[in-house]
Amino acid sequence: MRVLIVEPEADGLLDLAIRGQQAGHQVRYFCRTYDPHRMPVGRGLVERVPDWRASVAWADLVIVGSLNYCAAEFDRLKANGVPVIGAPGPAAEWELDRRAGMREFIRAGIPVPPYRQLPTLDEALAYVVKRDEGCAIKPCGDITNKSLSFVAKTAREAVWRLQRWKRDGKRFPSGVIVQDLVKGVEFAVGAWIGPGGFAEGWEENFEEKRLFAGGVGPNCGEAGTVMRLTKTSKLAEEVLRPLEDRLVSLGYVGNVDVNCIVDEDGTPHPLGFTVRFGYPAINIETALHGDPIEFLAGLAAGKPPKSRRLNEVAVGVVMALPPYPYREDPANTVGVPIWNVSPSIEDNLHFCMVQAGEGPRVSEGRIEKRPVLTTAGGYVLVATGTGDSVVEAKNEAYRVLHRLDLPSDAFWRDDVGERLRGHLPKLHEHGFATGLNYA
Repeated sequence: MRVLIVEPEADGLLDLAIRGQQAGHQVRYFCRTYDPHRMPVGRGLVERVPDWRASVAWADLVIVGSLNYCAAEFDRLKANGVPVIGAPGPAAEWELDRRAGMREFIRAGIPVPPYRQLPTLDEALAYVVKRDEGCAIKPCGDITNKSLSFVAKTAREAVWRLQRWKRDGKRFPSGVIVQDLVKGVEFAVGAWIGPGGFAEGWEENFEEKRLFAGGVGPNCGEAGTVMRLTKTSKLAEEVLRPLEDRLVSLGYVGNVDVNCIVDEDGTPHPLGFTVRFGYPAINIETALHGDPIEFLAGLAAGKPPKSRRLNEVAVGVVMALPPYPYREDPANTVGVPIWNVSPSIEDNLHFCMVQAGEGPRVSEGRIEKRPVLTTAGGYVLVATGTGDSVVEAKNEAYRVLHRLDLPSDAFWRDDVGERLRGHLPKLHEHGFATGLNYA
């Protein structure tokens, strides 16, 4: 199969390109931020193209890693019958416009936490002062602002954040949402959907969004995640199944994920949608796949193969280089050798910003240059482990990371999955995540 992968930013689909090649497919990879000198993502590993449009007629399947990049063009491709995975469309607004997402939950009879949309930061400030309590503040209308979502434990934290956004000149044309806080256990579920409805295998997952152990530091989206594919899921039946017909009617083909807080009474409160590839979720998913391209092509055709491993736990941990998650610094993040990538662990490594390069070797008193994988940016790779329990899976992921050798300040969060020791019993009490064991 001929596959075109379009990734505006190098977030993680290089891994899908590499694995597609390994499965025997012809793959072309486009990355808008690619620069042969500063950001050489994928160089020497996959066929890179400077213009994705020139490869559309060649491709049997187009995979898109963004909601707002060339949205109108990809919508036209879908309308013309081109099989496209994860492209923009009406469903994209569920994530891009949080108000639209909340309306879809309500339309499907799924209760959401109380919230208010405020058109300006000044109006949001006045509102949080009047409420005088903690809240969640979420920008609307731009996926690039998603990492700015802020949970304020008190009113003064909310005031400080809104004032800082004003001082920094932040602009949110669609305003912000101020949402009531819900106490409980954070728990998400996702699924792949196409013309035939949801594919078999609900993706129950537990994300670690903060950079450092213990859930502190910058919000980087996902520093690591625990995932399990399961045939039955109470959470999916409550917050995903009611949306199936609506998603099919919109023609959406891709992944949809709903993050929730399950409160002390066992009620799940959806916080919002992810209607695209998740990072590193897609890399963790491939650890439980056979041929991921075969699966995605079947999804687009309405008949995804049942090739994924159900009821097995997968843990993914992001390895990065400073200054991640802040502005990229090619001088420190490009060209760092990644030694000890052996066949015994290669399948556990999901390369995100990597290239084929050279590294030094000392032999008989001489310095030699040898081919080696090197970094091509700060978001280097995701290491995965699988097993029958969270502990078994995370231990494998960390064994793989500790095998690698980089002459730099590579880092990763070292406690992915550990919070589930206390959270799983609470979820099990209400019938959620049943069959998922910590140890």
